[in-house]
Amino acid sequence: MSMVTPKSTSDEAGFTLLEVLLAIAVLAIALPVLLGLRNFDMNLHDQARQMTEATLLAQEKLLEAELAGTYPIGETAGEFLTAPLGAPLTAQAFQRPVGYRWKRTVSPTPFELIREVRIQVSWRRGIRQESLEVSTYVIAGTTS
Repeated sequence: MSMVTPKSTSDEAGFTLLEVLLAIAVLAIALPVLLGLRNFDMNLHDQARQMTEATLLAQEKLLEAELAGTYPIGETAGEFLTAPLGAPLTAQAFQRPVGYRWKRTVSPTPFELIREVRIQVSWRRGIRQESLEVSTYVIAGTTS
């Protein structure tokens, strides 16, 4: 004769209420942190894209200044509206980054024939005004 012993409740497989509550608490803490990191990463990606665009636009303006060959002392400013120098003139419209402005400053140096050319590119990022500046030195030829 075999005797069957009834199972006690402690032998049953499963999670206790305390384990379930603890798992939910961990998720409640971890999820907002992970979502915040994702948003931070997207913000950094957007900032890097804007800095890259601004750097390329500043290099373009430096090249335009060098190709012009004349360096009158003073400031000029504007927006990036037309296609850059050397861009192919095709039926397709050339896509320019929007919202960027430039300012070119040509200033004298202690050396009579050398000029400093500074290009500042600025744009709005949310409520803040961001900017990037690059510079080079050129031989001006004759003083003006």
